[in-house]
Amino acid sequence: MISGYADQWALVTGASSGIGAEFARRLASRGMHLVLVARRKELLEKLAEELHTAHGTKCEIIVCDLTDPVQRAAMVAEIAKRNITIELLINNAGLGYVCEIETTDIKRIMEMVQLNIGALTELAYVYLQGMMLRGHGAVLNVSSVAAFQPVAYMGVYAASKAFVLHFSEAMWAEAREKGVTVTALCPGPTQTDFFDVAGAKGWLAKKRSQTPEEVVRCGMRALEKKRQYTVSGWINYILALAVRLANRRTVVRESMKYFRPAKPK
Repeated sequence: MISGYADQWALVTGASSGIGAEFARRLASRGMHLVLVARRKELLEKLAEELHTAHGTKCEIIVCDLTDPVQRAAMVAEIAKRNITIELLINNAGLGYVCEIETTDIKRIMEMVQLNIGALTELAYVYLQGMMLRGHGAVLNVSSVAAFQPVAYMGVYAASKAFVLHFSEAMWAEAREKGVTVTALCPGPTQTDFFDVAGAKGWLAKKRSQTPEEVVRCGMRALEKKRQYTVSGWINYILALAVRLANRRTVVRESMKYFRPAKPK
C-alpha cells in the first residue's frame, strides 16, 4: 500500500468516534503515528491516550471544523509547521441529513457539501501532490453504498458520496502511475451514531449492519491490494450491483420507503 507502516504518519479526519476512531486504532497497531482531526477535543484526547498506552503511538491532535475552509487551511498549515509528512490520508469525516424538501435546513445542507465534498477534495489534492512527488503514499476516501443510487430524503448526501466514489476512481487512475494508491471505501449501514445525527434515530436498529471494525478491515485490505474502490460486506456489494441493473425510477421510488422522515405526533 505505502512504503511502510512503522514510523510513518497518517492523517485521520473524523477521528473522534466510529469508523475514524477504528482506523486510528488499526493503524496505530501497525506502528503508524497519527494526526487526529475532529471537532470534539475530549474524545480525541481520550483516543490519543489509549493509542499511546497500547502501542506507543505518537498522536498529534488538531481540533478543526472541516466545514470551514479557513479552519481547513489552518489545519494544513499546522501539520506543515509540525514538520509532519503525511504518508496516508484517511478522508473519513462526513455528515448525513434526512429531511423533506419543504423543511430542509439549507445551512446544514451546505455544511454537508463543504464537508463531504469540499474538505475531502481539498485534503486529497493537498496530500496527493506531495505523495506523487515522493513516489509513494495512499489516500482512502470514505464513500458509501449510497454512492451507487439516488436516495430520496437524503438526496444531497447520496449525491455527495457518488462524487467521492467517482473522484476517487479518477484519482486512482492518475496516481497509480506515480506509485500512489487512492481507494474509495463504500460501507453500508454501520454501527455508529451516523443515523442518529442525520435525523433518522432508531433506523439502524431495523437494518442489517456492520461494525466499524468490519468496515475498517475491508478498507485496509482494499488499500493493500491497491483497489480503486471496495464495498464493505457481500450483501452491500450485491445490492450495489443490483441497483445498477434496475430501472432508475424504480430505485429512487423504492428508497422513499426507507428514509421518509417520521411525521411529528
